[in-house]
Amino acid sequence: MALERGRSAQRAPIHEQLEQALREGIRSGRLPAGSRLPSSRSLAARLQVSRGVVSEAYGQLAAEGYLTKRQGAPVRVSPAMRSAEQHAPAQSLAPSHAYDLRPSLPDLAGFPRDRWLRSLRAALRESPISAIGYPDPRGTPQLREALGDYLARARGAATDPERILICTGFTQGLSLLCRAFAAQGISAIALEEPGWHAHRLIVEQCGLKVLPIAVDREGIDVDELARSDASVAIVTPSHQFPTGVTLSPRRRAALIEWAQAADGLIIEDDYDGELRFEGGAIGALQGLAPERVVYAGSASKRLAPGMRLGWLLAPSWTSWSLSVAKAVEDAGSETIGQLALADFIARGELDRHLRRMRSVYQRRRAALLGALRRLMPAAKPTGSPCGLFEPVSLPGGVDEHALLAAAAAEGLGLEGLALHRFHDREPAHPGLVLGYGALSEPAIERAIHLMAETFAHLDVRETGGRLARR
Repeated sequence: MALERGRSAQRAPIHEQLEQALREGIRSGRLPAGSRLPSSRSLAARLQVSRGVVSEAYGQLAAEGYLTKRQGAPVRVSPAMRSAEQHAPAQSLAPSHAYDLRPSLPDLAGFPRDRWLRSLRAALRESPISAIGYPDPRGTPQLREALGDYLARARGAATDPERILICTGFTQGLSLLCRAFAAQGISAIALEEPGWHAHRLIVEQCGLKVLPIAVDREGIDVDELARSDASVAIVTPSHQFPTGVTLSPRRRAALIEWAQAADGLIIEDDYDGELRFEGGAIGALQGLAPERVVYAGSASKRLAPGMRLGWLLAPSWTSWSLSVAKAVEDAGSETIGQLALADFIARGELDRHLRRMRSVYQRRRAALLGALRRLMPAAKPTGSPCGLFEPVSLPGGVDEHALLAAAAAEGLGLEGLALHRFHDREPAHPGLVLGYGALSEPAIERAIHLMAETFAHLDVRETGGRLARR
């Protein structure tokens, strides 16, 4: 037993150290199911601790189901641990790579843990006890007020805390919207083509049809949208995913005009609007027409996706139905994280974090572009200086799927443009969406080196245009 070794290194009470040592012994199988443990008196004497320490540890582990205790009988490891021993360790569905160039992750190592912990402590210390009861399904008033202030000054949104709905990430917010549309008789939603594949998955999961609308260098083609049967469109105007273009001023005005003329609704996915490296900030589309635009944002790219906090700023005529749908679905998102984020925003920590991360991401993008020029000139960057990803085009004969599979075998995570195409109206030009947010500059250099090596070992055959190992 490792209790004696751990005493000097750990600050936990002795009974908790004993609990942990026994718990680990049972989980690892060193103390098998049904095995007999020493009496509390005997073990206390061996460890030179009071008998009460051992009794407290035994009592806690019995309450957790690890041990069985009966009056007059020895303490034993619970028989239930026998079945637990047969289980393989829990596995994650999320793929893992030594070098991950997929575009979904921000810099997790840059998450401000100490400052977030300060906000967590403040939330627990300063909030009334009622704050951890059943919440307002729209979200805590503190976070809705803090977000209202932040979105107004940082994104130019027309805000009202009464119209802000806190969700468990952007995904839940869009799902709530789509189900509300289906209930109102809407059968189809327009999506950018190419566009984020998760938009399509969520829309289709809710039983709605996808209407792909082409994207060019100015953003979504509003003329094509007007010719469609859509009354709802999902767009990423500040930084289109995955092409990286920004919706032009002319198209922004045309999109608002479409929504007004068609009695339509725009869903603005503003996933990384604050992460621009050059030029002035581009305000949210919602600020131009708050009754025709649902503004959607989240903490995923701004802080960390694992926080599972998102928000909708909805038109007045939709906010109540969305609040009811949220209340029915889960009675509201967890409150401690909401209160912490409210404090984090109010103290200026979110602004401070984003200012710092813009510099970090700008350097990483420069490292990515430099490595591509030197190591893989066949991959041509086509994006703009903002966000967490860079789209690149590949030579016409490249098979994206073969390249991605070969890279994964080398420990390199890549994402192809084909994943985000919904429509086969013309032959798709191959490409990648390279994320640079989660890797340091040296790691980016190594990742592009691996990608170039992988590419060099694949041959574009004249017949079929598919990549194969040389």
